[in-house]
Amino acid sequence: MAKNYFYITFLLAFFFTVSVSAQDGKQLPKPQESTSIEGLSLYPNPVTNGKVYISSKNDLEKEVIVFDILGKKVLQAHLVTKELNVSDLPPGVYIIKISEQNASTTRKLIIR
Repeated sequence: MAKNYFYITFLLAFFFTVSVSAQDGKQLPKPQESTSIEGLSLYPNPVTNGKVYISSKNDLEKEVIVFDILGKKVLQAHLVTKELNVSDLPPGVYIIKISEQNASTTRKLIIR
């Protein structure tokens, strides 16, 4: 009986070692390199009046995409000015992706 426990323990240890070594061989994907937008400012956050202002050091034209927390695109706009109208969005937490020239940044946006 004690002999059976020894073999079971040995087999479990063997399989655990094999599964751990198999997982170590996997390579994790490298995160994409992206440059952030210099001097980016997003205010007010949380948004209470239906408008959010986005500015940066260069104040160039921006592409803005707003996603809900499930990753669904709920708003997309090209901004020439600093003002983004979010009054059509229900209160909640969103992810906002802002792109300007070759740089992009994502931030959390809260609408009350």
